[in-house]
Formats: sequence, structure tokens, C-alpha cells
Amino acid sequence: MLSEEMLQIGEENLQTHIQMEKEEEERKSLINPLQVWISSASAPACYHLIPLLANGEVFGITTEISIHLLDRYNCKEVLCGTVMEAQDLAYPLLRSVSMHVELDEAFLQADVIILLDDILLERDTTSFENCIRQVNELCKVYGPLIEKNAKSGVRIVVAGKTFVNLKALMIMTHAPSINPGNIIALAMLLESAAKAMLARKLNMNSAGIKDVIVWGNITGSSYIDLSNAKVYRYDSAIWGPPSFSRPLLDMIYDSKWLHSEFVTALSSLNSREYHCVGMSPAHVIATILRYWYQDSPPREIVSVGVLSEGQFCIPEGIVFSMPVSFQNGTWEVITETEINEKTQEIMDCLAYDLIQFLISPFSVVLYASPIPFLPFLQSLCFSFFPPKLLPFSSSFFGFLSFLIIYIFPPVNFSFPRPPSHLDFYTQTQEEEVESISRLRSAVPHLQ
Repeated sequence: MLSEEMLQIGEENLQTHIQMEKEEEERKSLINPLQVWISSASAPACYHLIPLLANGEVFGITTEISIHLLDRYNCKEVLCGTVMEAQDLAYPLLRSVSMHVELDEAFLQADVIILLDDILLERDTTSFENCIRQVNELCKVYGPLIEKNAKSGVRIVVAGKTFVNLKALMIMTHAPSINPGNIIALAMLLESAAKAMLARKLNMNSAGIKDVIVWGNITGSSYIDLSNAKVYRYDSAIWGPPSFSRPLLDMIYDSKWLHSEFVTALSSLNSREYHCVGMSPAHVIATILRYWYQDSPPREIVSVGVLSEGQFCIPEGIVFSMPVSFQNGTWEVITETEINEKTQEIMDCLAYDLIQFLISPFSVVLYASPIPFLPFLQSLCFSFFPPKLLPFSSSFFGFLSFLIIYIFPPVNFSFPRPPSHLDFYTQTQEEEVESISRLRSAVPHLQ
């Protein structure tokens, strides 16, 4: 074959290849990938989360995604390495991976935002007041950027090990145009840890334990409710079809372990996470997003921190972890969940505690500090309203406190430490009742 003919054939092949590339680019331009933004992307959880998002199981096998990694400038090298490894995976549904260190371009056209920011992990902060201020500063930056750059229907998952309820509420506050139902706080990590401990006790797979409920402030005062929990596929003398289940509390005969070691281990979950490589947080984030986009299993309870609308007598306007199910791209609180009297009393205490936790930070964050006679005003409000009107009395006190703080100049104020996990899930049933009695005597409106 003559060299001129070879050159001509080579030129034709090149032009054909270029044409095919253009056609492929045009085809891809017609398919808008899902824009997924991850903040604090240098965190270990992000490294494990990217493959889970890109393999097609979360958003569907026909949905292409573009992942955007957002973090500080001094994390640029880590982001570069993560981007290169993600590109090496060569997932067909992963359209692109990019890193961002400039806030001006944050959350641009975002369909999904995953907030991994943790204040206490970022800085050596010992003051609770400073932590709250930093949370507020972060959300005051993120909120307007989300409103400005993200899509109106953006879905936001607030994860992390600190202040997740507060961060979710403040994102709602600073991004008022975003539907509050599209902002959720992740409680599934605590739920999964509880299931894993129970499964080890029963010598079974944790996938067979369902309907464990997390109530309250996810990274503060929370309550693990096992009254509705069920056990499936347990290897014992009694066996049934896959749908056959038995109450979990009937399967655990060691009540002493349940009220001591189980509670202690869960309450130390935060300290354990300092050494966590990120697999568990990544898995639960991917699972919640998969449920949000492809529905949760029928009749299965999932714990999520959502904005209360008065369900279970929880005051309106606070982010509270409660049982939900995901269906048709949205979530719905499972209001028919059976609540016994003891659980309802604990939830009342948790709600009151969370209101106290939220009111003080908001006073400091928005108006520098609360005035001295707000505690008196609070007692007056809660004494005036009967117990059944707890949600209204809490909202009324919040309104009055903000109004008075706005009118009167602030003074200095120091915060107590936030309560730890499972403060209301005490060692024995007798101590549990005694703890509730002490709380009820200390809080007039709960009597």
C-alpha cells in the first residue's frame, strides 16, 4: 500500500473519530447529570462515600452524576488525590469529579448537598459558646450560598458527629426559600450502631434487626427506643418465612446488659468516631439517599432528624429525630407508631431539653447573649400553660425571648455543657422511672 493512501486512510479515520466524539458530547449534553456537592470533602467519610454514590445503587442505574468536592484551601492536596482516585475508578455513571476551594462557586446548580462539617473536629475548641458561634458562622455562609447557587428543589443531608440538629435548623433559617422538608439530619449512624450491638448480643447479622427508633437530639440527648424493634431470620427453634419476625425485647433475656453495657457503649459513640475511618458514616449517608430517591423498604422504620410539625406532642419548629418512611421522593413521619407512656414522658423531657439547647445558642448567635430575666419569663410561660399545650408554650416563650432580646441590650452569658447521649436511658427500669420523676419535678410544665 502506498504511503499516500495510508495517510489518506489515517486522515479519514481521524475525522471519523472526531465526529464520533462530537456526537458523544452532544448526546451527553442532552443528559443533565445529577449535581452532588460534598462539603468538608477531605473527611474520611467522603473518601468512602464517592464509590457508593457512583456505582448506580443510590440514584439508579440510569442516572449520571457529577461530584463536587468542597473544602478549605489548605486541603487542596487531599482533594486533588481524591479526585484522581475517583477518576481512576472509571464508573460509567460518574460524569465528572471536581474540587472547589472558593466559596463563591459553592453548591452551583446542586441537586444534592451532603454537609460533613464538624466544628469540634476542625478546631481545638473547648468552649461550648464558641462552638455554637462557629456553627452559626458556618450556616450563615452556607445558607445564602445554597439559596443563590443551588437548585430550588435541592436535597440536603446534614451529617457529622456534632450539632447535627442545630445545623439542620440553622440551614433552614439562613436558607428560607428551601423547602424544610428537603433538609434532614442523619440519625442512622446511631441507629446502625445500636443494631450492630444488639446483633452481636444475639449472635446474628445486624440486617435482621429492624425498627429501632432514635428520638431527640441526635448528637445530644437522645433515646434509643426498642419497644417496636423486631428480629427477622433469627436462628432458633422457632423458624418462619422471611416476613416472620419476633419482638426484639422478647429475644434479649439479659436486661442488665441492655440497661448498662448497651447504653454505655452507645453513649461513647462520639469518642469512638475520632478513630473511625469513615466507612460507617459513608454507608448510612448512601443508604438514606438511596431511600430518598428509590423509597425505603415497605413497613420499615427509619430514624431521621426532621422539622417537627407537632407529631407525638413534640413542639413545632425544632429539628427532632423521629421515625419516618421514604416514598415517591419524599419522607413522611410514621405517626401511627405505638408510643407507650414511659416513652412519651421521655420524649417530653427530650423536647424540653432540646428547646433549652436551641434557645440559648440562638440568643447568643443572633443577638450576642440573652438578658438576665429570660429564665423567669420561661418559667412564667411554662407555668401559665397546661401540660397539653407544651408545644404552644415553648413556641410562645421563643417568640417572647427573641422579641425582648431585640429590644433590650445584651449582657455576658456563659453556657453549660451540652448533655451527652442517652441521658434518659438509664441503667435500670427503676432508675429510669426515678430519673423521669426527677425531671418532672424539676420542670414544672411536665408535671
